[in-house]
Formats: sequence, structure tokens, C-alpha cells
Amino acid sequence: MKAVTWRRFGAAQDVLQVEDLLKPTPAEGEVLVRVAFSGANPSDAKARSGTRPGVTKPPFEVIVPHSDGSGVIEAVGAGVDAARVGERVWIWNGQWQRPFGTCADYVALPADQAVALPDCVSLEVGAVLGIPGLTAAQTVFGGGDVTGQTVLVAGGGGAVGYLAVQLAVWGGATVIATCGARDVDRVRAAGASHVFDYASPTLAEDILAASGGGVDRAVEVELGPNLPLLAEVMKPLSTIAAYGSAKDMAPEMPFGPMLFKALKLDITLIYILPKAARDAAIARLHEALEAGALTLEAPNVFAPEEAGRAHDLVEAGGRKGAVLVGF
Repeated sequence: MKAVTWRRFGAAQDVLQVEDLLKPTPAEGEVLVRVAFSGANPSDAKARSGTRPGVTKPPFEVIVPHSDGSGVIEAVGAGVDAARVGERVWIWNGQWQRPFGTCADYVALPADQAVALPDCVSLEVGAVLGIPGLTAAQTVFGGGDVTGQTVLVAGGGGAVGYLAVQLAVWGGATVIATCGARDVDRVRAAGASHVFDYASPTLAEDILAASGGGVDRAVEVELGPNLPLLAEVMKPLSTIAAYGSAKDMAPEMPFGPMLFKALKLDITLIYILPKAARDAAIARLHEALEAGALTLEAPNVFAPEEAGRAHDLVEAGGRKGAVLVGF
């Protein structure tokens, strides 16, 4: 089978290559998926580039990247219902703690990691539901329903933030979003009631005014740099649902202001989400998709031979639409 691989850390164009590997056979409890689209995410680029803290060498001799993907089940292993053959699916954790992910013609993985796609959902959209979709659903709904709440989404123009805005609106929340100046109109079109440039010198005052005195839940992409702002704009007893802090991985916490509001910090790493929480997030995503409440922008699709360009686009940031490798 055709597969994109890497064997050493480095720039995408230097280490990603296409080669022929043996087609996998599904083991007991596994399914074999004929991949249609493989989703590239920042975590895939960081793993390939060797920039994860404390990681000094690749974890496997040969790595097929990407945890997200979509396709059709072609075969099943022992113990898996044969009726699943022919099922359209989307994939989560395809390459988490495993050498072979979704960036290949085929991937074999545990059956519950291949989720049946609703009939109304395309394979292109399915390839985005793993990391961006589940992260958005968990950070918005991880504390329960948000009906009647005010939800602040930082980075509303990003892959997770754009979905989080739509999910929170669908969930009955009033959404305030921050983003770069160029994304204000598209984030507002996604449903946010108030959209502010994150570089505004009056951002805290603007959020407090728009929220009527404070935010119930924050979906946060850059926890470290934004902690002082959050301590100011959150309501007492509210929750900060954080999934990133790339600009400051060792932030100083304004504990005094946070203490006297009794703020809760809920950190999400979607790879290790417990089964009950993951099942709930999957259900939320499917319900929103079937209700027509989620619109994804046109993806950037690359051939396997262009996987290096796909990773470059992910690393550059500021893009619209998912980055997919098509098979």
C-alpha cells in the first residue's frame, strides 16, 4: 500500500516521503479502513519536527503520521461484527502511541476508534472530527449544557475555535469570541454575538460589557498569555476550559484573583479523554451535524506526494479550512 512515512525528526519537506508498505491485517477486535482522507493537525507537525518537550528521538523506527481520518471499513478482525464491512467511518487516535496512523491507503485499528459517519456527513468532514471536533465538543460541553450561559471562545478563527463557536451557539449559549482582525467577519458569520480583535487594548472592558459582567465558561487556546485577562472577565465559580498554551508552556498564575472568584481550570487533552466523556462528545458532534448546526470551510486537500506541503501549511497557521491528505 502507499503510505507517507518519516523516520527522523526534521522539516516536513526533508523527512516525509511516500513508500510502499505491507497492507495491514486487522487483528482481533480491529477493523481495516480503506482511507479516503487523512487529517493533519499541529500535533502531527510537532511530533514530526521533534519539538515536543522531553522527546529526543522518534518513538518508532518507521512512522505513518496523523491521528485523524475517514474512509470505509474493508475488513474486520475476529470479534467484530462483519456487518461493519462497507461502513463509512471517521477515525480518532489513529496514530496515538502507535507507529502507523491514517496517512496511508489503509489503517488497522481498534473497532471503537472507527466511528460510523452519519449519512449526512461527508468523508472530508469526517476527517476533521477527531482532534478539532472532539476538542471543541469537550471544551464547550465538558461541564454540561451551556444553555443560557455566556461562553468566551479564544481563537475563534482557528480549527477548534471555529467549531467551538458554532457548537456553543447550537447549545444555546451567547458566544463572545476573540480572533485576529482578518477573521472577525467569518467568526461573526459562524454565530458569535460579539467578536473582538484579541489585540485590542480594551479587550477586557469589551468582554465585560458584552457579557453583562462576566463569562460563565471560556474555551481557551492560549492559557498562559490569557490568564490575566481571564481572571478579570470570568464570573465567580466559572470554568476555564483550556486545550493549549503553546506561547507559554510554563505560565505564571494570577492565583489571588482566581482564588477569590473560585475559578475552575479544566484542561483537555483529547487523546486521553475517558470513554464516557468521549462518547458524550461524539454524540454532541453527531447531533450538531445532523441538525445542520456545523459548517466546515472547504478543506485544503493534498496528494500523498504533497504531504510536506500539507504539514507546512499546518505549521504556518492562519489558514482557513482543514488540511487533508487524500487517498
